[in-house]
Amino acid sequence: MRKEMIAMILAGGQGSRLGVFTKRIAKPAVSFGGKYRIIDFVLSNCSNSGIDTVGVLTQYRPLILNSHIGMGSHWDLDRINGGVYVLQPYMNEKEGNWYKGTANAIQQNMDFIENYNPKYVVILSGDHIYKMDYSKMLKYHKEKNSKATIAVIEVPWDEASRFGIMNTNKDGSIYEFDEKPSNPKSNLASMGVYIFDWDMLKGYFNSSEMTGINYDDFGHDLIPKMLEDNVGMYAYPFKGYWRDVGTIQSLWDANMDLINESDVLDLNDSRWRIYTNTMAMPPQYVGKDANVHKSLVADGCSVLGSVENSVLSHGVEIGKGSIIKDSVIMPNVKIGENVVIEKAMVGESAVIENNVVVRNNDEINVVSEYEVVKPEAVLEGGY
Repeated sequence: MRKEMIAMILAGGQGSRLGVFTKRIAKPAVSFGGKYRIIDFVLSNCSNSGIDTVGVLTQYRPLILNSHIGMGSHWDLDRINGGVYVLQPYMNEKEGNWYKGTANAIQQNMDFIENYNPKYVVILSGDHIYKMDYSKMLKYHKEKNSKATIAVIEVPWDEASRFGIMNTNKDGSIYEFDEKPSNPKSNLASMGVYIFDWDMLKGYFNSSEMTGINYDDFGHDLIPKMLEDNVGMYAYPFKGYWRDVGTIQSLWDANMDLINESDVLDLNDSRWRIYTNTMAMPPQYVGKDANVHKSLVADGCSVLGSVENSVLSHGVEIGKGSIIKDSVIMPNVKIGENVVIEKAMVGESAVIENNVVVRNNDEINVVSEYEVVKPEAVLEGGY
């Protein structure tokens, strides 16, 4: 059965700027918001947008990500005709097995896409935090009679040079793409969300195979070529929360956004739920002398100390007399007694022994996954 539109999620990135948090797992599998993984947001967007066929392109350390996605039932993507598929690089007679870039990853999975013969394909990044109805973007794509539509969001002008910038005409048509320009002409940043007419995109990939001209990356190669060929391309203006959590600072910021009173992401929105592979955990326990203020505390947590302006993931234990402030604690972390942690990100299954102090007001303190931190290893003022 032909699908009107299927989704392809690029989820193979190493995420090296996240440092210790991506040594063992791909960036889309990193914990977020107490109970989620980053990829939950794009998968939930697909499900809520009515997209029932999704390919997830993995590459770097995919084991945990693959296990988390499973059959896709948590996102209502376990379908007979469609569903979610994990697509890993493979050896073939034409080229090597690794994806060379975002566009090459799609090109290597043309057979999967052709199996559903879609009219449109939406290309998504698996490492952004946002809520978006792709069906509205598709409607815009049709109304503009566009061949390629790129979602954009206004960013502060002083940050525009960090992004791929779309320069547009008054009708929204794109006439120029600037990759991280030093002097940006606009502040419309690409969100890494693309809708293409599949026949048109397929034509570029087929011509690439015949001419030997490689279109490895959408931003660097394929989109500039399409602009050169005067392909009808439009920018879709997105209004709402969107954050690329590609650095430790941005990941910490996004977690802190969830506990702000003006939280615009709103995880409690029953009209647009964010689904996940929920862990079977007991209810949280807060001791009689504990104090929890303005924080997210997931199931399975045991809090005997003080927690303020922080995010605690499932299975976290905090001992008596300990103070956790302005911090993100990832799953199954064990924190002893009389510990002080301020403005930190603590990796999964780390152990913080009694009397440890992790504090540095100038930057985010980082504790690696599975690390054991002893009192003598930490000096007040920085870790």
